[in-house]
Amino acid sequence: MTQRQRIVDAMIDSCAEKSYAATTISDIVSRASISRTTFYKRFADKRACFDASVDHCLELLQATAAESHSEADSPPQALRNATEAVLELLAERPAIAQVVAGEALSVDPSIVERYRRLVLPAAEGLWRRAGKSPGNHADPRLAVGRLQVLLLDKMTSEGAAGLPGLLPEAVYLLMLPFAGHDEAVRQSRLAGGSAGGKDGDG
Repeated sequence: MTQRQRIVDAMIDSCAEKSYAATTISDIVSRASISRTTFYKRFADKRACFDASVDHCLELLQATAAESHSEADSPPQALRNATEAVLELLAERPAIAQVVAGEALSVDPSIVERYRRLVLPAAEGLWRRAGKSPGNHADPRLAVGRLQVLLLDKMTSEGAAGLPGLLPEAVYLLMLPFAGHDEAVRQSRLAGGSAGGKDGDG
C-alpha cells in the first residue's frame, strides 16, 4: 500500500469515528504512521485529503457495481445486482458508508450532484448496451436524492449493517425512471426474495 493510500484510509477511518469537523491533521498522520511533512507532500490541507478520500470511495463503489453483472444480464437484472453489491459493500465497510452517506454531504452538500453524475449514466448505459433506449418514466435525478435520504435514515437508525435491508426500496427508486412502475415493482419484489433476488429475470 502506498503512503498516499494509507493517508486516505486514515482520513476515512477518522471521519467515520470522529466526523470530518473533529478530525485533525494530527489524527491522520498518527493513524497513517507518517510525519506531518509527508502529509503535506501529498496534500495541501485537510480538505484536499478528504476530497481524495471521497474520490477513492466513489471509485470503489463504481468498480463494485461494474463487477456485479455481466453483459448477459438484462438491464433490470444488472441494475438490481449492482444495487445489491453496492449496499453489501457499504455494510461490510461502514467507514466508507459513513463518509459517502453522511460526512461528504455535511462537508459539501453539492456532492449529491456528483452522485447523480456517477449513477445515472451508468444506469442508462445498461439499457443502451442491450440495444434499448432507457425509458423516461420519472425524473432520475429525484431517484438519487430520495435514495440518499433513505441511506441517511438507515445509517442513523441501524448503522451500516442495516443498509442491505434497503435493497427492495433502492431497486424500485433506481428502476422506476428507466423501466416504469410495473417493472420497478417486479424487480423490487425479486430483490426482496430469496438469494438476494437473483432468480430468473425477464
